[in-house]
Amino acid sequence: MGCNSPIGGAGVGPKGIMSGFAYLDYNATAPVRPEAAAAVAEALGRVGNPSSVHGAGRAARASVEQARARVAGLVGAKPSEVVFTSGGSEANMAALTRTGAARLIVSAIEHDSVTETAAASGLPVQTVPVDGDGVVDLAVLDQLLAQAPRDGGTLVSLMLANNETGVIEPVAAAAAIARRHGARLHCDAVQAAGKIPVDFNDLDVDYLTLSAHKLGGPQGVGALVVREVCALTPLVRGGGQEQGRRSGTENVPGIAGFGIAADLVGLPEATAALRDAWEARVRAAAPEALILSAGAPRLPNTSCVALPGIGSETQVMALDLAGVGVSAGAACSSGKVKASRVLAAMGCDETVAASAIRVSLGWATTEDDMNRLFAAWCALRERMARRKAG
Repeated sequence: MGCNSPIGGAGVGPKGIMSGFAYLDYNATAPVRPEAAAAVAEALGRVGNPSSVHGAGRAARASVEQARARVAGLVGAKPSEVVFTSGGSEANMAALTRTGAARLIVSAIEHDSVTETAAASGLPVQTVPVDGDGVVDLAVLDQLLAQAPRDGGTLVSLMLANNETGVIEPVAAAAAIARRHGARLHCDAVQAAGKIPVDFNDLDVDYLTLSAHKLGGPQGVGALVVREVCALTPLVRGGGQEQGRRSGTENVPGIAGFGIAADLVGLPEATAALRDAWEARVRAAAPEALILSAGAPRLPNTSCVALPGIGSETQVMALDLAGVGVSAGAACSSGKVKASRVLAAMGCDETVAASAIRVSLGWATTEDDMNRLFAAWCALRERMARRKAG
C-alpha cells in the first residue's frame, strides 16, 4: 500500500469542519454540535438568574436542571450527584483538594490538571507506574494501598482514557482494589465520555470528572459527579449554589449546551474503521513508524504515531500548512509543543517520544479528512528523506 492509496469505506458526519481544513484534534476540543450551539444561543437570548424566584428565574433553573438530568444520564448517575464546574480542570482540582483526602495516589499518565494539583496540594503523593503500552500497574497500586493507613483518607486518581494515546485504563478493577483497602477513587473521564460507554456505578468510583467541550458541547463548562455518600467542600463560597457544593451563578448557556451535547454523544460506527485504516496505511508506507499503545485497549478515535527522525513540532506545523490539524501530546494553555510526560512514563525512547503526533477523530470526521492527512504526512516524510539524502 503506497502513499497514494485512498481509504475505503463511507465517510463520517458532515463534510469537514472548515473549508479546506481537515480537523483531527478532537481530543483537544471537539467542534460544537449545531444543536448544542443552538441551545447556547437560545439560553443567551433569555434573562433570569437560576436562583431568582420569579418566572424568569424559574425558567433558568428549569434549564439548568434539565441539563443536569441529561449529563447524569450520560454516565448513569443521579442528577443530584452532578456538580457543574467551569470545566474538567476545576473538577479534577475539587476532587483532589476538596474531598478530605489526607494522601494521594495518582497514575503516571494523568492529565496535568491532576498531577500539578497533586504536587501543589501539600499532601503526600505517590505515583503508580504504567507498562510499555501505558496501562496502569494494578499490582503496584495494590502494594501502595496495602501500606497506607486504612482511615479513609487515601484518594486514588486514575483516568478512564488517556488523552495522548487513547489507552483505556482498568478503572473498575482499580476501584475494587481501593475498596478492599478502604480508599476512595477519583476518575477523570473527560476523554472517555462520548467515545465509549461510561457508567458511574459500573466503574464504582466516588468522583468522576466530565467536560462539555470534549464531546461537542461549549468550552468553559464541566462537571464533577460526586457519589451521594462522599464529601465535597466548596472551592468557591458565597451563594450556596449547586446544593452548597460550588457557589456562583451557574453558567446557564454553557450548561444548556452541555446537556444537549450529552444527549447526542456517540461516535459514528465508521470512526474506528477510519482510524484503523489510517494506521494500516502508515505501517505499509513507513515501516519505521510506530503506532504507540497499539497493544492495549484504546478509544476508537485516537492514534498516536511516532515517525523517528522528524520532530513532533515539525510534523504538526507541516501538517497545519497542508490544511490538517493534529496535536503533539496534550493541548496545553501555553500553545507550545513540549516533551510528553505520558510517553516518558511508558518508557518510550526519547527520539520516539520527540517524534510522536496524536490524531484524534470525532463526530464530523470524513474519509476525505483522513486521505488529506495521509497524503500530507507522506509528503512530509518524503521531503525529509530527500533532505537527509542530499
